[in-house]
Amino acid sequence: MSKEVSQILLDINRRILKPIYFLCGEEAYYIDVISDKIETSVLDESEREFNQTVVYGKDTDLGSILGLAKQFPMMSDYQVVIVKEAQNIKELNKSAGDDEERESKAKAPANNASAQLLHYIQNPQPTTVLVFCYKYKTLDKRGAIAKAIQKHAVYFESKALYENQIPEWINTYVKEIKHSINPKASFLLAEFLGNDLSKIANEINKLIINLKPGSEITAELVQDNIGISKDYNVFELQDALAKKDILKANRIVNYFSANEKDHPAVMVLSLLFSYFTKVLRYHFLQDKSKFKAAAALGVNPFFVDGYARAAGNYNTGKLKDIFSCLKEYDLKVKGVDNPSVSSGELLKELVFKILH
Repeated sequence: MSKEVSQILLDINRRILKPIYFLCGEEAYYIDVISDKIETSVLDESEREFNQTVVYGKDTDLGSILGLAKQFPMMSDYQVVIVKEAQNIKELNKSAGDDEERESKAKAPANNASAQLLHYIQNPQPTTVLVFCYKYKTLDKRGAIAKAIQKHAVYFESKALYENQIPEWINTYVKEIKHSINPKASFLLAEFLGNDLSKIANEINKLIINLKPGSEITAELVQDNIGISKDYNVFELQDALAKKDILKANRIVNYFSANEKDHPAVMVLSLLFSYFTKVLRYHFLQDKSKFKAAAALGVNPFFVDGYARAAGNYNTGKLKDIFSCLKEYDLKVKGVDNPSVSSGELLKELVFKILH
């Protein structure tokens, strides 16, 4: 969990509450974490019936939201108004325009919803905690509303993680919930679930239901409970390629070809590109000791032996050829100069060229 998220949650626990929280960005997970914390902890259960309101962007408008926000709490220090799916509020989605247009909007009559919001941000109701959950996008920061939010409110932008950051995020999340996870299990979760943090967290929470506190999430547990094939996954393909195990590599890629929906070629190519990039970097490491190499490559030390083995089987000249092939087949998979060959067949061709 990032320091910014941790600080926001800590402040909420300490009852250091702000009148407005604007939570936005491509990654919905942390938006949900913060809004759920406010929804479940600011008010006691007895206070929520009269003082907590949850509305959805597609079913409301700014005028109605501000009307709710200006009300006073009943027998409570605060009222909470949470706007979920705020990205569907049309007034928030209007283009910022140029400076002159924005200035005119800021001076617009009071019945203009955007102007009302701007005024409220600058002069919020101190007994209201107003939360906007603006998912999968951000406001245009050039606009007066965005500038006011950043100045007067809690503005949090949740950025999507890169695929190579997911295993480490999984490790951190599992540690926070008082468990540990095998490096291979972390890799398999990242490969199978992608970078949807909410989905990953949900699956991990299912995995630990029957585990004792402090126990390890193993690769076998992941494979048995999330539907990941023990023998046919990208981790095993990379291992086969590293060892130049032609039989195993062909068996796996044939399985991928027959199950293209579960193993999309675009994802496989992306992971192979990342893998061989690390193999190339390993060639040029001055210190190839396990922990130094792991730190330089940004991987768990568990995986270093595999990269060392691959580097022994693929010199820099061969790696140059592999990157050319990866680029070529990435374009073909996306339909460039390829009117008819299936993605599965293209993967087979690619693996053959890598191994020979």
